[in-house]
Amino acid sequence: MAQSVFTSGVVAGRLSPDDLAENFSDLHPPLDDHEAAVAADRCYFCHDAPCTTACPTDIDIPLFIREISTGMPEAAAKTIFAQNIMGGMCARVCPTETLCEEVCVREVAEGKPVIIGQLQRYATDKLIAKGGHPFERAAETGKSVAVVGAGPAGLSCAHRLALLGHSVTVFDSRAKAGGLNEYGIASYKSTGDFAQAEVNWLLSIDGITLKTGEAADVADLQKSYDAVFLGMGLGGVNALRAEGETLENVVDAVDFIAELRQSDDLSKLPVGRRVVVIGGGMTAVDAAVQAKLLGAQEVVMAYRRGKEAMSASEYEQDLAASKGVHLVYNAAPVRLLGDGAVNAVEFAYTQTVDGKLVQTGETFTVQADQVFKAIGQTLLNAPEGLTIEGGKITVNEAGQTSLAGVWAGGDCASGGDDLTVTAVAEGRDAAEDIHASLTR
Repeated sequence: MAQSVFTSGVVAGRLSPDDLAENFSDLHPPLDDHEAAVAADRCYFCHDAPCTTACPTDIDIPLFIREISTGMPEAAAKTIFAQNIMGGMCARVCPTETLCEEVCVREVAEGKPVIIGQLQRYATDKLIAKGGHPFERAAETGKSVAVVGAGPAGLSCAHRLALLGHSVTVFDSRAKAGGLNEYGIASYKSTGDFAQAEVNWLLSIDGITLKTGEAADVADLQKSYDAVFLGMGLGGVNALRAEGETLENVVDAVDFIAELRQSDDLSKLPVGRRVVVIGGGMTAVDAAVQAKLLGAQEVVMAYRRGKEAMSASEYEQDLAASKGVHLVYNAAPVRLLGDGAVNAVEFAYTQTVDGKLVQTGETFTVQADQVFKAIGQTLLNAPEGLTIEGGKITVNEAGQTSLAGVWAGGDCASGGDDLTVTAVAEGRDAAEDIHASLTR
């Protein structure tokens, strides 16, 4: 990682192990059988259900909820996995409040939607815990596909290709598979070792070889495989471009979250007393909330635009506030202050004039002994020959890139929102197009 959070000015053990265990427990504890039955009974099982339309992976939500309500959670899980093989993690991290649940008829009529995400977790956890795999591979096609990146897009693509009978090799430069699910999700959203358990379950379909800790060259892969899928995410981090960015204890939020996710003892993970998080997306929220849960006394999350412009949903903003994070809007970082280590951040107030963000001329300073930068990521080391626009690989609706025989999906590719569920859908759909191309 570019910078380490283990530097002077921050300390470990601000909270007791018991307090940390409580703080990082499941955000939404799993439903028991009775709770699931009661929740499922609220569904109207709508024809042409808006919730299904709102789901990026097109899960038949009324069907799987009906299966739960009739005592068949494993059948419900198979309905989910047929469209979203990573439905277990998506049930934990998908912003259901702005997708399926937002358009639920119960939400529109009563302001209280069916808890679709929690019901999805209930069903998928049941089947994964049972072991085995719900799908059988088709006959071997004799075709081989290389997948670069073992995150949601890559794993979804690999699974669908294996299901269709192709031999798949997945390459990932990190030590563990899972990508964002393993390294970038807040620990209170995905507790325990679920990310790895889901990967192992997914791979049990056979036909997939996983090579971690191994970089892959696209040009070489094109020579050795019949097709290549790129799902390596965004490995670079945008620079703050503010004076003092190189001071000690100024850390990329993605690095902080990754270290926290891989820590086996949170009481040894240092955190500042006064923390400032710069950014307005999900990574900023996750970093801010987890800093507070680690024992930071004051956490300020500052975003240069207004509340309505934040990419983090209103639900996530409210979650941050409920955990004690102070959200500041229309505040652009001007410079980071300190002698060796950061001790404050100077911000300029902003406003939008004629569609453009401008500074008002007023400034204010927030004390900080640790700063997390969460201002977006960028594509790192893009393969030669690919068309890149807006910092992402240009693809068509089927995921095809400008290179023949190379597809891409997930955060590294142009198109949909940078969400786990969107990445899963793009990986799945690219796999279908690859299959069609290889079997013509």
